[in-house]
Amino acid sequence: MLTDAAFTLGGTPTTWAELLGFLTGVLNVWLVARQRISNWPVGILNVALLMLVFWTAGLYADAGLQILYVLLGLYGWWSWLYGGEHRSRLRVGDTSPGEWVALAIAGVALTAALTVFLDRATDSTVPFPDAVTTTLSLLATYGQTRKRWESWWLWIAADLIYIPLYAYKGLYLTAALYLIFLTLCVFGLRQWRAARPAALVPA
Repeated sequence: MLTDAAFTLGGTPTTWAELLGFLTGVLNVWLVARQRISNWPVGILNVALLMLVFWTAGLYADAGLQILYVLLGLYGWWSWLYGGEHRSRLRVGDTSPGEWVALAIAGVALTAALTVFLDRATDSTVPFPDAVTTTLSLLATYGQTRKRWESWWLWIAADLIYIPLYAYKGLYLTAALYLIFLTLCVFGLRQWRAARPAALVPA
């Protein structure tokens, strides 16, 4: 069973779901940073595993977020293949000022709504951090589906909150995974920023 303990870390059992989520998560972020289309099926498998991990830990917003990740993963898969000019492969680009305004408004509204929902409708002990990380992750994933290089900054911000949050909930392996994610996000940021057309034009 995926919810059975694979081993014990720091006195806390680590399930097979968390272990497999760790492995597929590292592979997924590395593939994204390298702009490999195979990141999408690997990512869908990863979020299915993490959905189980988060629900068991009482991180309900994060668990629900994985369902949206599956849908965004399918969209991102299509977008990377056909979302470019004349249905060509998508290239790395910049986030427009209009997109930033829309993302900011959506981010504030979603964070507020999720915080209220988690506080009143669930037994979550961390409603605000859960809501903030959920919102940042959704916004970052949208940017990833459109190959916006700045989406890595949103992932970095989310990871800096996720790491202590998961450690607090006893998900030590997942906290370690997000520490690796943080390192890979910095790598991805540099790779995507260098790959955008504006960076390829000689000064």
